[in-house]
Amino acid sequence: MIFTCGLLGLNRQIYYRSIKRTKVCKDKASEVVKLVENLRVKMPRLGGRKLYFILQRSLNSIKVGRDKFFAILRANYLLIKPRKSYHITTNSHHRFRKYKNLLLDYQITKPNQVWVADITYIGSRKNPSYLSLITDAYSKKIMGHFVADNLNTQSSLIALKRALKKHKGIKKSLIHHSDRGIQYCSNEYQRLLQKHQLKCSMTQNSDPYENAVAERVNGILKHEFDIDKHDISNNLRKKIVNESIEIYNDLRPHFSNHYLTPNQMHNQSQIKMKTYKNKNQSNSKITLV
Repeated sequence: MIFTCGLLGLNRQIYYRSIKRTKVCKDKASEVVKLVENLRVKMPRLGGRKLYFILQRSLNSIKVGRDKFFAILRANYLLIKPRKSYHITTNSHHRFRKYKNLLLDYQITKPNQVWVADITYIGSRKNPSYLSLITDAYSKKIMGHFVADNLNTQSSLIALKRALKKHKGIKKSLIHHSDRGIQYCSNEYQRLLQKHQLKCSMTQNSDPYENAVAERVNGILKHEFDIDKHDISNNLRKKIVNESIEIYNDLRPHFSNHYLTPNQMHNQSQIKMKTYKNKNQSNSKITLV
């Protein structure tokens, strides 16, 4: 080896330092990949920023910074590419009364001030499934949910009843915000809102920014937890959704929660929630995230 180094004009010490440095880099990369894979067992498509936030202490201990971390993700094909899918679940052409949007210019400062409701498609053509969600706008915590194989009003009612049962003692001034779908406008659903003295608010147009929190949470569950990926029975999908929502509420840091989990954000009211501007730059109103 000494003879070869001499022929190539290399210093022997530099050569062995280079080999050692390469091995150290490979070992670090392997350790980072293992940390990421362990997290993605529960959150299969968790993004790079949130991975870095959760793993920051472990990464600091092996001297891997943010840029190096993303370089390792990129080299090992671990960066997540966003997916787009759209399936209409809202039928706003009906005879029932539609309500005004109470959230325009409305400031949300604490949990259990505004709940947002939505329905998202998570099935396949062979086995269609629909997930009804009730989410706290401040903390992004999923308060109640239900998976059904149809779009009946009953499914949305069960999700709301579960939220009300789990979270007793909420203030009577709580606002329930949704789209103008027939499920939320129905007499049965409105009676339940009135019984618990919840104020009803609805989007005015088909603009998803008017119910941005609900749309965002739908996207997280579908794109990060793959709850709609497999062609499975409705009962098995319910189990997957239940587990995913538990992990989402307990473990997943939320960018709009200043990287607190929904449960952590929900258990306090001092932190100001993040907002963003509507894509329509002529509209200066701030919209929920």
